[in-house]
Amino acid sequence: MIDTEKWQEIFKTFGQHKLRTALTAFGVFWGIFMLTVLLGAGKGLENGVNKGFPRVPNIVWIWVQGSTQLPYQGMPIGRQIQFKPEDVAAIEKNVESVGFIRGQNSVGIWSGSPPYTVHKDKNGTFFVEGIHAGMTNINSLRIIQGREINEFDDREKRKTVIIGTRVRTQLFGENEDPIGADITINGISFKVVGVFESLASGNQQQEEEKIYIPNDTLRYAFNQVGWIGSFVVQPKPGLHARVVEEDVKKYLAELKKVNPQDVGVFGSFNLQNEFDKIEGLFTGIKVFSWIVAIGTIMAGAIGVGNIMLIVVKERTREIGLRKALGATPNSIIGMIVQESIFITAVAGYSGLVIGVLLLEGIATLLDAAGGQAGFFGKPEVDFATAISALVVLVISGLLASLMPAAKAAGVNPIIALQDE
Repeated sequence: MIDTEKWQEIFKTFGQHKLRTALTAFGVFWGIFMLTVLLGAGKGLENGVNKGFPRVPNIVWIWVQGSTQLPYQGMPIGRQIQFKPEDVAAIEKNVESVGFIRGQNSVGIWSGSPPYTVHKDKNGTFFVEGIHAGMTNINSLRIIQGREINEFDDREKRKTVIIGTRVRTQLFGENEDPIGADITINGISFKVVGVFESLASGNQQQEEEKIYIPNDTLRYAFNQVGWIGSFVVQPKPGLHARVVEEDVKKYLAELKKVNPQDVGVFGSFNLQNEFDKIEGLFTGIKVFSWIVAIGTIMAGAIGVGNIMLIVVKERTREIGLRKALGATPNSIIGMIVQESIFITAVAGYSGLVIGVLLLEGIATLLDAAGGQAGFFGKPEVDFATAISALVVLVISGLLASLMPAAKAAGVNPIIALQDE
């Protein structure tokens, strides 16, 4: 590798066939460039979607969606099932897969008629939802002013609220501080302790038009003391949300005396199932990117191999003379392999660098535009991917040179010296 005369010969050969060498190198360059760009773009899409996805993905919401449709234990059909506050403790105690569970109520969400909210001379209608301490991540909220609902609010049933940014815009003046201010919801006064923005990219506007109240406060203030609207459930670490979803619904069927075959009584939404689908999609994108790029690299490598075969053909007399003067087959093979690997390494590394520079340029533009464009976030290629691409380069260069090198090593010096 440090034989200067050999390198001079290699560069002389490249210089004599500039166009051929450039076209050969371009095939490898394009393959690595496409791999880098496709993987970076896939990662950018993944970053954008994950940014708008809830911070806690393994959550299940369970609610009553209809009356019983099948008789059970002598009870008729058409029974209305209702969740009770004591059901939360019962589920937590008797369902082993439950790691976290809270009851949740709301005002206006199920009926579609949001309550009337007033602050001084401004008013609006906003959905009101119950929340518990530590649930801002579950609800994909980020407090940007004031504080979140805490355990004291929960325990003492304080009349405190956190409001979305669009609620603040509608109820408060541009320079008016909402923290500590009073708002009236359906004639009941509450104190604003925080302002939040939603991290959910799909329905961000709708989420920021909500008001969150400590759930027990909501139940007592709006005449919902005897029942719970829905459950928010998270499995224990290491368990899939699907497990806790099935376990809780099975226990609720026993608790509420519902026929196990009556699947229309309890509704649920499993966020982790949706998260798994998205992860599967991005895995497919990565696999597709590698297949396309490796196919392109292989085409480039085949091109390199064909060119090296032509080189061997053109240099038959030279190779024969080298062997006649004592050159070993290994030295001939090393010369061909070195030329091939050099072309693929330089071309591939250039493709990697240009691809990364393009992604960095796009990332800079996105940063200037707020960090995201729709569902597309910051594109990036990690170090492991770059190393993998370089390994693919070396292997492709080596494979491309094997057949030409073997042909060169098998040249008969006597016949080669007679070659015209």
